[in-house]
Amino acid sequence: MKFLVVHGPNLNLLGTRAPEIYGSQTLAEINDLIVKEAAALGVEVEMHHSAHEGEIIEILHSGIPEAAGALLNPGAYSHTSRAIADAVEAVPWPVIEVHLSNIHGREPWRARSVTAAAAAGVIAGFGAGSYIAGLHALKALVEGAR
Repeated sequence: MKFLVVHGPNLNLLGTRAPEIYGSQTLAEINDLIVKEAAALGVEVEMHHSAHEGEIIEILHSGIPEAAGALLNPGAYSHTSRAIADAVEAVPWPVIEVHLSNIHGREPWRARSVTAAAAAGVIAGFGAGSYIAGLHALKALVEGAR
């Protein structure tokens, strides 16, 4: 079973960008945690990062033939991208939206995620743990345990 992990814009700056909000772990460190947890769960993960809306859509589309699901952190595109939301709706498998910070406890404009409405679920506010919780939830969803 293979899952895509898609990191959106500015996540490449983790570790230095607003560590009081996003934590001190780098994207590479978070990816390592995800890979280790995926191995423990018996699933394969394919990691991606892009700051480009169209590329995020193409990554989701490219997974259609083989992926069983995806974790998606669309970053600020969460609040603006109907196109990414449409791509999430178009794929034949579940997508779980993840956020490092609690988007509902920050600026009012961050509390609304247009991509979340298309996702199977949203996990936010647990730092890198949001990805780990998302991985467990995605595996359970794909295996039919809700």
